[in-house]
Amino acid sequence: MKHKLKKLYDFSNSWTGTIIIVLLVIFFVAQAFVIPSGSMKRTLLIGDHLFVKKFAYGIPVPHIPWLEWPVLPDFRGDGHIIEGSKPKRGDIVVFRYPKNIKIHYVKRCVALGGDEILFQEKKLFIHFREGDEWIKKHYPPNRIYKIVGKLWVLNPYMLKYPGIQYDKNVNLFREILLYMSAGQFAMQPMMISSLPKYSSDLPLNAFYFKVPKGRYFMMGDNRDHSNDSRFWGSVPYRDIVGKPWFVYFSWDKNYKIRWNRIGRSVNELQLNKKYIDKSVSLK
Repeated sequence: MKHKLKKLYDFSNSWTGTIIIVLLVIFFVAQAFVIPSGSMKRTLLIGDHLFVKKFAYGIPVPHIPWLEWPVLPDFRGDGHIIEGSKPKRGDIVVFRYPKNIKIHYVKRCVALGGDEILFQEKKLFIHFREGDEWIKKHYPPNRIYKIVGKLWVLNPYMLKYPGIQYDKNVNLFREILLYMSAGQFAMQPMMISSLPKYSSDLPLNAFYFKVPKGRYFMMGDNRDHSNDSRFWGSVPYRDIVGKPWFVYFSWDKNYKIRWNRIGRSVNELQLNKKYIDKSVSLK
């Protein structure tokens, strides 16, 4: 036994052994990820270097880093060699961009299969699939609205996560109309009489989406600066990679190290206001 352990130790210290161990960790345990854009600002910042927990939602089919070539076939047909728990509402999730699986995105899961979404300027309404009684039990009355005969919760995640924000200087509704004209918006335009009109010259005042079964609706916390499920649709389980774990390094655009973020779990960063980026005020 001692001889075998010594051989294993010697192998792990060789170049071949080191590479194999590193690849096994990347494939099945944790992978480094750098926040490239401001779509999750103020929760996760550009320059945050994260470890992603690869086993949070099962074990995804391993891919060679950077090249993103699959190492194994997708035997199950769901992008995972072992199925695990699925993303929950409110989770920050790393996933493959459905239109280009070589690109990784990080967003917050705001809705599950069967949930319905209405989006207006600076307003996100969700009718959760559990129904009206469940909504009344889990959300305060001042957040609940009756629209088209059922109950909807207004901006539900802003109650818990202080980093979610809208930009008062951006008129996203007008920008969406341009995306729609180019066929680059996934939600359905609607005119709902019980909601305020956006403009007297437009035959719509909201956008609607019902999340298909087994899929997830992802949105950035920086709501007016995020390319997310509103534009390209929901994310299937096969594209789910994992959950951001903790920040192992962070620096700003001037290469100044953010010491107060290093070693912090993503859960701590998203819940504790002292870590929320102060350069963007809550709108």
